[in-house]
Amino acid sequence: MKEETLLRRQAMLDFDTAMRTEHGVICGIDEAGRGPLAGDVYAAAVVLPADCNIQGLDDSKKITESRREKLFEEIQKKAVCYCIATATVAEIEKYNILKASLLAMKRAAEGLAQKPDYALIDGNQLPALTIPMECIVKGDAKSASIAAASILAKVARDNYMKAQAKLYPNYAFEKHKGYGTEQHRNLLLQYGACPIHRPSFLKKIL
Repeated sequence: MKEETLLRRQAMLDFDTAMRTEHGVICGIDEAGRGPLAGDVYAAAVVLPADCNIQGLDDSKKITESRREKLFEEIQKKAVCYCIATATVAEIEKYNILKASLLAMKRAAEGLAQKPDYALIDGNQLPALTIPMECIVKGDAKSASIAAASILAKVARDNYMKAQAKLYPNYAFEKHKGYGTEQHRNLLLQYGACPIHRPSFLKKIL
């Protein structure tokens, strides 16, 4: 398994190297929090150095929470630049979750200190950027830059939900991060919705 992980990581670095050769300075962009019943949706954009040396960098879904938190700090220190952005619950309700996610991606890309030449977007939908870009389906498992963005977005959102748990202690946000677990659904039935719940996501529950 360790050898497989190393091979996958090298393949992700090689993918980015090929993209840099073809397009110049690249950034990876990913989001976190499309599925939860509560909270803002987050996105991150990251420009990694060509000689990126971040041990353990991988798809955020393949690593533990404690490992993600360590990588979160290391990515911020070693990245050429990065930006973490959000779209609010109000924007999710106004535009729908897909459009809000793309809005958060756009904000993250536009917040970079250095404008990249090309953007690699995780998934199959493009945000409205002014630079060339392409979708990479399952990009967080193919590109080191997208993997780094996925970790920044995921950890930042988790930290936000932990903070919300202190404001709304009835919902155990620190445990499920707003996702529709059985525990979360039961607490919703018991206490009703709070200000950070997404009303359009609760129609089948409440």
